[in-house]
Amino acid sequence: MTRFRIVHRTEYQYAAPVKFGLHRLVLRPREGHRTTVRQHHLALQPKARFFWMNDLYGNHVALAEIEEESDRLEIVSEVNMDVVDSLGDEAPMEGSRGSVVALPVVYPLIETAVVDGYLRCNYPDESEAVRGWVNEVLRASPSTSAMGAVIQINRVIHSETGYRRREEAGVQSPAQTLSLRTGSCRDMATLMMEACRTLGIAARFTSGYLDTRASTAGQGSTHAWIEVYLPDCGWCGFDPTLGEQVSSKHIALGASAHPRGVMPVSGIFSGPPGSYLGMKVSVSIQREQLGATAGVLAG
Repeated sequence: MTRFRIVHRTEYQYAAPVKFGLHRLVLRPREGHRTTVRQHHLALQPKARFFWMNDLYGNHVALAEIEEESDRLEIVSEVNMDVVDSLGDEAPMEGSRGSVVALPVVYPLIETAVVDGYLRCNYPDESEAVRGWVNEVLRASPSTSAMGAVIQINRVIHSETGYRRREEAGVQSPAQTLSLRTGSCRDMATLMMEACRTLGIAARFTSGYLDTRASTAGQGSTHAWIEVYLPDCGWCGFDPTLGEQVSSKHIALGASAHPRGVMPVSGIFSGPPGSYLGMKVSVSIQREQLGATAGVLAG
């Protein structure tokens, strides 16, 4: 098991004091059978009142009410958490007892009402273009299993799309990413999510952290990937930026049917034209490897 200490700092600067509207913060990691948050501290300058809730997707969301005007807004999230590196009794990637989930996927009737929300494309005008690209990918490397198709899509996006860090808000549409052949992690995740949905595979967008050398040095940033849902497999994560399956170095903050649903920080401000000067984000991740005994006690 690995114990993480994560410090995520976001700073907005303005040319003059501005008034802040309600801010929505998705900064507390999601917990599960592999992850446990031991402590979470959230601080804002200027000071704010927090109202916590769980949204429709089970994310921990803090609504921040900021009363003072300021030319600077700083948000600092500090987390101490434990992550189990591997579990021997996890569901196998291809379903229970080695069974294979075939294409097209047939979801249990009891799950269809929820699954439908993860099958609906966010860019319906581009669905045909994305479907045509997916068909080409699978024609070059045919797969009759749903998981095989997802793995191939993940590899191709990684190999054919150049990584480009973008500071602009929002995501590129799937067609833009296919045309430019470059994009940020959130752009590649959006393309892969839409690609899976055109095959009838439920998929969701996930935002969080990636444990890397940059984050260890305090120079990391937030990261994005996707998760697909298959019968008897549950939610399985894939990172098209790396071309890999999600592992213990991925720490999820939030998951949603749409990228906008898991923006770590979102909100509004009002002030004179040209007030906004820019923002800075830094993520520092420190880790400590714990022994088996500590893992049993924490579980």
